[in-house]
Parts: sequence; C-alpha cells; structure tokens
Amino acid sequence: MRYRKIGKLDWELSEVGFGGWAIGGDMWGPQSDADSLKALHKAIDLGVNFIDTAQGYGKGHSEEIIGDFLKERKEELFIATKVPPVSGTKWPIPDHQDVNLLYPKEYIIEECEKSLKRFKREYIDIYQFHTWSVHFNIQDEWFEAMDQLRNEGKIRAIGVSVPDTVPDNVIGSLVMNKVDTVQMIYNVFEQYPAWNLLPVCDKTGSGAIARVPLDEGALTGKFNLDTKFAEGDVRNYYFRGNNLAGTIRRVEEIKEFVKNKYPEMTLAEFALRFSLSNKSVTTIIPGIRNVEQAIKNTSVSDGNLFSKEELQEIEKFEWRKDFWFKEISQEEI
Repeated sequence: MRYRKIGKLDWELSEVGFGGWAIGGDMWGPQSDADSLKALHKAIDLGVNFIDTAQGYGKGHSEEIIGDFLKERKEELFIATKVPPVSGTKWPIPDHQDVNLLYPKEYIIEECEKSLKRFKREYIDIYQFHTWSVHFNIQDEWFEAMDQLRNEGKIRAIGVSVPDTVPDNVIGSLVMNKVDTVQMIYNVFEQYPAWNLLPVCDKTGSGAIARVPLDEGALTGKFNLDTKFAEGDVRNYYFRGNNLAGTIRRVEEIKEFVKNKYPEMTLAEFALRFSLSNKSVTTIIPGIRNVEQAIKNTSVSDGNLFSKEELQEIEKFEWRKDFWFKEISQEEI
C-alpha cells in the first residue's frame, strides 16, 4: 500500500480507503456484520488506514460496526463520516438554499455527538456535509458550528461530499479556506472534476477523496441486461429503465479497449487505476463488503499509474449522467 498527503493536513492516507456504505446493511442487499468486520480487518491488514462512512448508511449501523471494529485495532486510523441534512430534505439541494434550514448550527453539533457515540471515539478525523448547495459558500453559520467542533477537539477537519453532477459548487469555500477536504465522484465515466475541481484542490491545498470509482459496480464489467439486484439494493433504482442498457453498451466499449491495450488487467482494476492516476486525488474509496473485495481493491496501490497521455486517451469514455434523478432516454442508450 502506498500513501499520499491529504492537502494541507499533516496526514498520510492510504491510496485506497474503505468505503463503508454497503456495510450499513440496508441499501445494498443482505450484508452480514461478520463479513463486514472481516472485510475491515483484512483491509487494514493490507495497509488501508482511511475509512469513510456516513450517518445515513444503515441509519448509523455502518458507524456502529466501525466503532466495534476500532476497539480491536491499535493502528492509527483516519475516520471520516457525513452528516445528512435535516430529515425530510429533498435532494438535489437548490442553488439558492439557506443552509440554516438544512444544517442549523445546533443540529450539526448534536449529530456529531451521535456519531462519536457510535464510533466510541473522542474525535472524528473528517466531518463532512453529505450534500452541498452553492449558496452555502456565502453563509457563515455552518462554518461556525464546524469550527467550534474543531476547537473542542471533536473533529479534526471539515469536509464536503459534493453532489454528483455539480462537484464544483464547493469551490467558493475552498478558496475561502473554510473546507479542508472534498469528496467527489471521479471515475472513467465521470471525469469532469479533473478539469476544474481537482486543479482547484491542488491550488488551495485541499484533500481530494474520489468516491464511486467503479460506478456502483458497473465498471467491474459484471452486469448484463439480465442482471437482477437483491431486494432493497439501491441499484434497482439507479439502473432503472434505460440506465442499465445505456451503461452496459458503454462498458462494453471500455472492455474492448482494455482487452486490446491492457490485456493483463481486469476492467475493475483498470477503473481503479484510472481514478488513482490523477495525482490530485488523495485516496479512492471503493465499497468493500467482504475479504475478496478488500484484497482486489487494495491491490491497485502499487505505483503503476497511467501516464498523462494515457489519461488523455481515456477521456473518450467520459459520460456525464445523473442516474439518481434522471433516467436516460431510449435515444441515449
């Protein structure tokens, strides 16, 4: 495992982190807590030192599992979680949204205390907003709450997990030095952050966490038109209607490219290496729910990255989409 400095923070994070959504156990089909704990132990044994989760994953269950796990390890591990907006909020957040309606100061502080109890820990390394509106950049109340938590030693850094299709809506807070880290979707399809947000992270010394490097599993190449997801798996919605067929067609094009140019690589390995090859990225956080995934996902941190010229060639697979909020048309397949 290799490590990278995360922005201006004096930490070295593993290039591959542990994505903790699936271990929440309520949105990716059946998940055994025993398997989750084994996956966590294996990932850390392989050098992972960064774990990302959210309060909303299993209504806090992912945090609880991680809290149980932390009692069994003595290594220095960096933990990030996300605070959701107040209950009932409809996503995506409008551009003009008042932060005080979705993230009141008292609410931010109270929710942090709940996460700390679930983690059985005195502090959270990166406390992230789970969504963001561009209007938040010009408001101060959210920052006052976060700064208070940081001064009290309950959090060490302030982060934002930006919306899928407008990752650059946090740039204002980066240049004003209000935010330490940004978590964004960055994968073979969603390359947009490489052209504006990631260069700004470089300029401002902000950490960059790349989520969904496998596009909810599509970039493993395992899906076909007959693929069925378990009951309760959010991908039943994500890949609804034309979305699955449109994705598979594009994945087949990437498969052919990889077969011809990188015959020794699996498609999943190719996708993970792509996300890691942007040097502005601090760490990638593929979901890990079992020992096999821990082994496969961490194996890409070996220093073998794509060159600038190779990344430019891969740009042809860029595809901006918004599957959580929009089904593509028949013509877009």
